[in-house]
Amino acid sequence: MQPRNMSMSGVVDLAAVKAAQEAKAKAEQTRAEVARQGGTGAVAPADLVIDVDEAGFERDVLQRSAEVPVVIDFWAEWCQPCKQLSPVLERLAVEYNGRFLLAKIDVDANQMLMQQFGVQGIPAVFAVVAGQALPLFQGAAGEQQIRQTLDQLVQVAEQRFGLTGLTVDPDAQPGQEAAQQQVGPYDAALNAAAEALDAGDLGGAIRAYQNVLADDPAHPEAKLGLAQAELLQRVQGFDPQEVRQEAAEKPKDVEAQIAAADLDLVGGHVEDAFGRLIETVRRTVGDDRDTVRRRLLELFEVVGPEDARVVGARRALARALF
Repeated sequence: MQPRNMSMSGVVDLAAVKAAQEAKAKAEQTRAEVARQGGTGAVAPADLVIDVDEAGFERDVLQRSAEVPVVIDFWAEWCQPCKQLSPVLERLAVEYNGRFLLAKIDVDANQMLMQQFGVQGIPAVFAVVAGQALPLFQGAAGEQQIRQTLDQLVQVAEQRFGLTGLTVDPDAQPGQEAAQQQVGPYDAALNAAAEALDAGDLGGAIRAYQNVLADDPAHPEAKLGLAQAELLQRVQGFDPQEVRQEAAEKPKDVEAQIAAADLDLVGGHVEDAFGRLIETVRRTVGDDRDTVRRRLLELFEVVGPEDARVVGARRALARALF
């Protein structure tokens, strides 16, 4: 299969530029906190190539793409061209010294991600810049062509998004950066959040969880607690009968369906909540569809990414979107 070169011409018009800059600012704040705690924030060369699965995609690809371009290598063990291409990409990731991060995705184990990116055959290489996916090439490609594409990607990421990449320390131990970014402890803040919840002070709990996440954006307990507290705050003052009647009468009304899904989840009807929003995704387009999708992702956080109902709903969402 002949490679299809990517075009960077559309990147200027991406609607996510502002959000990407905000995410980058948060990443810089985290690095500053790491430095204050005595860390360097640098990664080892081995950390420039990572294996990514569906559960870690948001953290390892989408969030990281706000500070460094992430190149995705879709591969499989049985794919012979992949065995030729992947070592070249891995070597170049180290050679480019932090200007891009290489994420390897095994398509056999991550069918949903393959569908979301519209991968028709492998090897297939994409980039994610500021949360936006860009096709690079599919099929075999020569090293010179790969270098030209990577150079263009790095230039776009730096000039248009201000993404300067990662600092690499040859002497750092693999995984050291992740350890450094655990800048806690957060026992006091988490205890304050729990006490606020017990007292019915949802606003106080939300602020406490947000304080933890400002330092450690991936803190699992704080992410779960924040998602739950925000859900409870949203349904305060709801009249359940009115919400459900409006949702039944207005199946295409995004806000009505979202409100009913929130009530479903608070009432323990997890699959009903997920199914309602997935059906709404199918019925909607544009900004309305994105609004529903984002709320569904928030509800996934409430239940937990490892829950079987979340895993199944993610697959259903992928089918609805693509």
